[in-house]
Amino acid sequence: MNFKNIGNKILQNTFTKIIVGMVVVLGFYGLSQYLVNVLLNFTTLSSENIKLITGVVSSIVALFTYITLYRYYEKREITELSYKNFLSNILLGLLIGIILQSLTIFVIYLNGGYEIVSINPILNLIPALTMAFSSSIIEEILFRGIIFRITEEKLGSYIALLISAVIFGGLHYANPNSTVVAALGLAIQAGVLLGASYIYARSLWLPIGIHFAWNFTQSGIYGATVSGYSAEKSWISSEITGSTWYTGGEFGPEGSVQATIFCFIVALMFLYLSRKDNKIIEPIWKRKNKINNSYEIQNQNT
Repeated sequence: MNFKNIGNKILQNTFTKIIVGMVVVLGFYGLSQYLVNVLLNFTTLSSENIKLITGVVSSIVALFTYITLYRYYEKREITELSYKNFLSNILLGLLIGIILQSLTIFVIYLNGGYEIVSINPILNLIPALTMAFSSSIIEEILFRGIIFRITEEKLGSYIALLISAVIFGGLHYANPNSTVVAALGLAIQAGVLLGASYIYARSLWLPIGIHFAWNFTQSGIYGATVSGYSAEKSWISSEITGSTWYTGGEFGPEGSVQATIFCFIVALMFLYLSRKDNKIIEPIWKRKNKINNSYEIQNQNT
C-alpha cells in the first residue's frame, strides 16, 4: 500500500482543499484581528478607528494567507488576485454595486417608503467603511475564492454556482430578522451575482468591488439595515417604511423583491457574456467524455 499516494489523493480532494483553505484563512484572519485589537487598545485611538485599522489589517492578512496557501498547495500562480486588471475590475465592481443598491432604494422611494431624516458628518461613514471593507474581502475569499472556485474545478460552473449560492444564503438565514425569502434573495443577489461576476472576470477583484459598494452604499450612504444589522452611523439618517416586499422589512433592502430582480438580471448578463467568451467550465465528467470521444475519432481516422 502506497501511503504517499493515498495521502496525496486526500490532500488534493475537493472537500479537503476547501476545508484546509477555510480553516487556515479564517484562522489567520481571526488571529490578526485579535492581535491588532490588543495592540491598538494601548493607544489613544477611538474605538471606531481601532475597528477600522483592525478590519483593514486582518483583511490584508486574509488576502496574503490565501495567496500564500494556494500558491504552495496547488503549485500555481494566483491569477484570481492578480493586479493585472485590478483597477478596471474594482472600478467596474464599485459602479455595479452602487447602481444596484441605488435602484433598490429608488424603488422604495417611489413607493413613498424612504425618507431622509438628517444629513450627518462625513466621519459617520467610518463604521460602514469598516464593515464593507472587511466583509467584502473575507467573504469573497471564502465563498468565491475557496468554495466556488474549488468546487467548479470538478463540478463545473453552474453546479458550483448553485452550491455556493445556497451555502451563502443559508448562512445568512441565521442573521437577525432573516426569513426564508430573505435568505433566498441573498442567495441570488450575492451568491449568484458575485459568482457570475467571478466567472466573467476570472478575478476576485470584481466581486469584491460589487460586494463592497453594495454594503457601503446601503449602510453608509442610505442608512439602511444590512442583512438584519442596523447601521451604527451613516452619512444619511433615513426612515424606511412600507410593505416588506419592496422594503425588505427589518432585514433591510436586501430582503426586497426588486433587489433580487435587479441583481439576477446583472447575473444573467455576466453568465451570457461568460458563455459567449467560453469562460464557462463544464463538469469534469463531460470534459472526460469529450477527450475520450476525441481520442476515439483520432484512432478511427488512423
